[in-house]
Amino acid sequence: MKALRALAILLAAITTAGCGYSLVGRASNLPEDIKNVYVESLENGTQRPQVEQILTQAINEELLTRRRFSVVNSAADADAILRGRVERFGVRPLTFDAQGLVDRFEISITADMKFQRPPGPTGEEGEVIWANSRYIFREDYPVEDEGGVYFDRENIAIEETSERFAETLITDLLEGF
Repeated sequence: MKALRALAILLAAITTAGCGYSLVGRASNLPEDIKNVYVESLENGTQRPQVEQILTQAINEELLTRRRFSVVNSAADADAILRGRVERFGVRPLTFDAQGLVDRFEISITADMKFQRPPGPTGEEGEVIWANSRYIFREDYPVEDEGGVYFDRENIAIEETSERFAETLITDLLEGF
């Protein structure tokens, strides 16, 4: 039975190998000469303090885990720069329990993101490689009931959401979405 299962997996791998399929996050539509990336601190155009800092840190960490690029500390050392602005940040009630209390919230982040070459020697803006002026990301999170005392997980949820925001952003950037 194990041998049949292994054979089926091997056949599936062989038949899909030449069909253009690839693992998500492995493909890249970016130029091969981009090795060093500088991530500018995101700008915060929202009323929520520190959201841009949390997102910038998550993006840096995601780039480091991909190992496709080296993250550098200055634009002068970079082959490309990732920059952006958090345009909107919102938290809204999503679902309610039997008593009418909120038990799930949704976090929504809208950002203007751009991946581009560094400025040229005369200061002209570098070539834009990838951009999304309305990069929208949503995720919901529960409100935890600790024996009748509700614990607001908003800060924890923002940090967790920022990790998934960064993961999808870098995947979209690499795959050209």
